[in-house]
Amino acid sequence: MRNVRVKGVGLGLTAWLAGILFFLPIAWMALTSFHSEEDAATNPPSLAASLTLDGYRDFFGAGGGASPWPSLVNSTVASVVSTLCVLVLALPAAYALSIRPVKKWTDVLFFFLSTKMLPVVAGLLPLYLFARNTGLLDNIWLLVILYTSMNLPIAVWMMQSFLAEVPKAVIEAARIDGARLPTILARVVAPIALPGIAATSLICFIFSWNELLFARVLTGVVAQTAPVFLTGFITSQGLFLAKVCTASLVISLPVLAAGFAAQDKLVQGLSLGAVK
Repeated sequence: MRNVRVKGVGLGLTAWLAGILFFLPIAWMALTSFHSEEDAATNPPSLAASLTLDGYRDFFGAGGGASPWPSLVNSTVASVVSTLCVLVLALPAAYALSIRPVKKWTDVLFFFLSTKMLPVVAGLLPLYLFARNTGLLDNIWLLVILYTSMNLPIAVWMMQSFLAEVPKAVIEAARIDGARLPTILARVVAPIALPGIAATSLICFIFSWNELLFARVLTGVVAQTAPVFLTGFITSQGLFLAKVCTASLVISLPVLAAGFAAQDKLVQGLSLGAVK
């Protein structure tokens, strides 16, 4: 018993140490965002430097700079709409691959996964030429389509494993009662697989919110997203460290808030099927 107790204490301390190490960069970024540019640029940095809100005033355009709100709205629209489109498409696909499996369904899953192995930069030039020729450059709906297609394979892969845990007897009972496929998906499968759907939605949202390469190349001013706006603080005049930390913290807040709000569903979804 004593050895088990000592082992448990050791694992607990290790977990706390790992958590602190992961949290320290975020805490340091938050602290630096409240410093002036002069104090943020000191080497080594000073913990006793005076705190100020000038970085946040400049970020939100109080100092005459560009406003971040259009970029934040564009990121929100692209991430939320693409995530909803992914769920609408991935749920019936995962249903066909798990509850009513098609022939060679494993080959289908590996095909979905293989689409993620192509380097993103390899498709950048064709997509740019397509967007230019169709007049979709600097258009937020082009990003919605791209993010949907990028996240759909991983969403189908994840939701297939979640839907495989749905009791088939419940679906058969609903089918005997006369329920059609849309009703079964919306009223039977979706409530049971809600933790898995929440985990998939959060991951797709994070991937869409953080995407930079396509947004950087295919947008300009109208459809500029928050990550692209963040790169504007790194200029040929130098690195404005305090402003970068401020922008990084503000842009990270929606993802952190979504993760905190869905943390219980996320844990259930990611652990679904781990223990039989």
